[in-house]
Amino acid sequence: MNMFNFEDGEVILIDKPLDWTSFDTVNFIRSLLNRCYGIRKLKVGHAGTLDPLATGLLILCTGKMTKQIDTFQAQVKTYTGTMLLGQTTPTFDLESEPNAFFPTDGITPEQIEAARQQFIGDLKQYPPKYSAIKIKGKRAFDYARSDEEIELKARDVRIDDFKLNLDRFPELDFEVTCSKGTYIRSLANDFGKALGNGACLTSLRRTRIGDFKVEDAWPLEKLRQHIVDTGDAFKEWKKAQLEKEQKQA
Repeated sequence: MNMFNFEDGEVILIDKPLDWTSFDTVNFIRSLLNRCYGIRKLKVGHAGTLDPLATGLLILCTGKMTKQIDTFQAQVKTYTGTMLLGQTTPTFDLESEPNAFFPTDGITPEQIEAARQQFIGDLKQYPPKYSAIKIKGKRAFDYARSDEEIELKARDVRIDDFKLNLDRFPELDFEVTCSKGTYIRSLANDFGKALGNGACLTSLRRTRIGDFKVEDAWPLEKLRQHIVDTGDAFKEWKKAQLEKEQKQA
C-alpha cells in the first residue's frame, strides 16, 4: 500500500476481527489517518458489510476509489463457516439465545445431501429480521428489537457452490460461493427448515471477493502499526511538497 495515496484513492484489504462491525472498522481507519497523516474529511467506505460475529475480508476504499465500491460489492464472494443443526435463534446466529431445539439423531447424510442440492443455483431468499436492510427509513433490526412486525421481501440471489463437511455432525462446516446480497445466516436457517429441523450459524469468515483474497489482507493491528509508522514520513513529504509549491509560485 502506497502511503502517499490515501487522498487520491486506495483500496485497502482488511481481515476484519471478531466483534468489530464494518462501520467500526471504517471509523477506526478514518480516525487513524486523520491523527497520523493529518488527513481531514477523507472519504472512507467499505464494499460489503460483515456482521460483528463474522471475520475475514473487508474491502475499504479511500478518496476517489470510493467510486468503485459498487463495482466491488457486485462481485462474487466466498465464505467458510459452521452451522449447528438442532437449534434456531432469532438472529439466525449466536448473537441471540436459542429459541427452539430439535432432535438431530434421525438426520441422515442422504437427507443432508438432498437439502444441500436445494440451495444451489438461483434462489429467492428472505433477509433476516435482524439485518441492516432499510425499510421505510429504518433498519430492519430496529423494528425487530422493538417487536414491530415488518414485511421482508424475498430477494434474488445465486449460490454457485455449497460444500458441506459432516465430520463434526451436528455441526456442519461449509464453504459457499455466492452472489451479492446473499445472507449466510438466512442460508443456515433455511437449510435447517429444509431438513424439517433447525439450524443457526455459529461461525463465518469471508475469504474472497472477486479476485481479492483474505490471505492478502492486512490484520487490523498490523495496518494500524503501518499507518502509525509511516505517518511522520508522510507529514514530512507533505511539508516538502508545500514548500516546493510556494517557491514555484
